[in-house]
Parts: sequence; structure tokens; C-alpha cells
Amino acid sequence: MHDAQDKHTEAMIARAVDQGVTQALARLGLENGHAREDIRDLRAALDSLRLVRQAALQTVVRVITTGLVLALLAGIALKLKLFGGDG
Repeated sequence: MHDAQDKHTEAMIARAVDQGVTQALARLGLENGHAREDIRDLRAALDSLRLVRQAALQTVVRVITTGLVLALLAGIALKLKLFGGDG
């Protein structure tokens, strides 16, 4: 008797879970059967955004580093009077 009852209870829980998942997907606007593709596209877009953000940060660091090196070189050139300044 318990075996049949357990199977019935498991089936009810499985149906409830399926209904809950269906409702959650509907609330997210992913109920049209394309949820897998939509989520894959969203993940790809997020990966692209992360790459762009990383590249932008690297570019900023390179620009700052280049500016500091140029300022240092200009300071050295002025200190050594390489531009023919006053004596």
C-alpha cells in the first residue's frame, strides 16, 4: 500500500514541479519553447560584455602607463638638457 501511495505522491510532486517551472518561465517571458536558446544568447551577451569591459580596463591601464613613461622620459630629457635649453 505504501509503495502505491509513494508513487502517487511522487507523481503529484513531479506535476507540481513541472507546473512551477512552467509558471516561472512564463513570468520571465521564456515560455515559448525557446528558453534554452534565449538563455544561451543571454550568456553569450554577458560573456561579450565581460570581454569588452576587460579590454577597456586594459586599454585604460596602457594609456596611463604610456603617459607616465612619456612624462618620465620628458623629465629626463629636460634634466639632461637634450632640447638645447638655457644653460
